[in-house]
Amino acid sequence: MTNMMRRWEMDALGRDRLELKQAPIPSPGPGEVLVKVAAVALNYRDKMVIESGRGLPLTFPFTPGSDLAGTVVALGNDVTRLSIGDRVISTFTPDWIDGLRPGDARTPAYRTLGGFYPGVLSEYVAFPQDWFVHAPTTLDDGEASTLPVSGLTAWFGLVERAGLQAGDTVLIPSTGGVAIFGLQIARAHGARVIVCGSGENLDRAMALGADHVVDNQTGDWEEAVLAITGDRGADHILEVIGGSHLASSVRLAAVGGHICQIGALEGFDISAPAMPLMLKDVTIHGIGTGSRRALERLVRAVDQTSLKPVIDTRYRFEDLFSALDHLDRSAFGKIVIDLQARG
Repeated sequence: MTNMMRRWEMDALGRDRLELKQAPIPSPGPGEVLVKVAAVALNYRDKMVIESGRGLPLTFPFTPGSDLAGTVVALGNDVTRLSIGDRVISTFTPDWIDGLRPGDARTPAYRTLGGFYPGVLSEYVAFPQDWFVHAPTTLDDGEASTLPVSGLTAWFGLVERAGLQAGDTVLIPSTGGVAIFGLQIARAHGARVIVCGSGENLDRAMALGADHVVDNQTGDWEEAVLAITGDRGADHILEVIGGSHLASSVRLAAVGGHICQIGALEGFDISAPAMPLMLKDVTIHGIGTGSRRALERLVRAVDQTSLKPVIDTRYRFEDLFSALDHLDRSAFGKIVIDLQARG
């Protein structure tokens, strides 16, 4: 091991301020572990942080990214949870171990990797041991790196908050990272899944096990969903779009249904009709990923069910800009930066 590494840094907001630089490999302090990063999964949130900061207290130079898979290569003093050689994945919200998320009514907690805390687009990171969990044994590093945000968000919403059960109907109005995990998790639980999208992504969703697909670019897609369910509606809806799209989810929810409000692609100000929300006794869950213990439960489920995350494309570490351009175009599943790939 040399004493230098590469990492992506920005000295101000904006994609044009990103540079791949040399930096000393950090030494783990007390309670910390040094992880050699093998793969980083990108999220749309990462693009937003790079471009606008999302109002987060970034400290420059700033390294973006939050989802890594790698191997522990050195230990600081007093480390007991991990050992050298352990394969690990990061936790997106390190302070949230279990139970309710930290914070209060005035100030909800948003202390995440690649935002409040440093990011992971680096060949090595030295973080507290509690910021990691063991990686699934059935996944390679690229696949494992997709779990901390997208995988956990879908799992926490459907399973741990909405109480997904076999035989339920799940509506997924997208084919992005969280959406595809939602499809796979719902199918693993024996649920019926309806996926909305367009083009070849619908064929790919069917190949992954979707029971029905609806083209949301042609015709009245809401009527199509209602027809599929015999007007009953969906028991669970992964609302990954936000904005005024929440109104569609409320209209399509079954009596007693659950809506997991996750995304904000159409804006953070959401809106929906009040009458069907009230008369159908619909529950809206605000989902902001999940706890470390929930991630550990997801890892066990992945190993037990042989769930394989869907990766659209893997990019080399030096090709971050191409990966971000791909995020702009959207992807079917996840985009992964492979630090082990060479040109």
